[in-house]
Amino acid sequence: MSVLPSIGSPEASIVFLVLAAFFAGVVDSIAGGGGLITLPALLATGLPPHLALATNKGQSSFGVVASFVSFWRRDGIDRDRVPVAFLGSMLGAIAGALLVMAVRPEPLRPLVMTLLVVAAIIVAMPRRMRPQVRAWKNPKAVLAGFALAIGFYDGFFGPGAGSLLIVGFTMLFGDTLTRASGNAKTINLASNLTALTLFAVRGNVIWHIALPMAAASAAGAFVGSRLAMRRGDRFVGAVVFCVVIAIVVKLGSDFVRH
Repeated sequence: MSVLPSIGSPEASIVFLVLAAFFAGVVDSIAGGGGLITLPALLATGLPPHLALATNKGQSSFGVVASFVSFWRRDGIDRDRVPVAFLGSMLGAIAGALLVMAVRPEPLRPLVMTLLVVAAIIVAMPRRMRPQVRAWKNPKAVLAGFALAIGFYDGFFGPGAGSLLIVGFTMLFGDTLTRASGNAKTINLASNLTALTLFAVRGNVIWHIALPMAAASAAGAFVGSRLAMRRGDRFVGAVVFCVVIAIVVKLGSDFVRH
């Protein structure tokens, strides 16, 4: 593995990546956005972008599984929604991943930044001031469409998907932020496993880097999911708000540079 002089030896790089993965696992399990930490860390070790993206998906998928299991065991997920959400997200992620091979996703940045700013405003609002949730005639159809859309977005572009999921579950179904964080894990799980499978089949995942990071990410995810369940909506809302603002700043700086 090629490394930059600022990081040091390969062994030091692995330690650096493992620490980044643990912290990212904590953040991602609460609010999404862990890739803001791990992807730059992987790129800093000198990996080419396509390998860094694939390896990042390889390590993060384990954290998503750990987070899903943790929320599931603590009854933090609406289990009757899981089959519809998982299938919708999986199909959307396949379509998005196939499309990204033919079309560049960069034009999405301004739209995503706008959506994330709206999401940050909604999260910052007191619960009583948020728009009222509609009583859907067919909530499973709404869930299927929502999961398909976010799965597609995650497969095609990705930044902020976890945060958009939390806000979406809050706005569409009236979930509390803590419950929305748990329910988001089903859609995250499906899109991550789908993307990981596609990357792995193409041989782009560097497993001797991904696996140590995956163990750290899983440990971080268990810590983060427990924090979310114990600390409640105010804590989750604060983390989501900070993550969303960080993603907006990152996307904005990338847009200005290009």
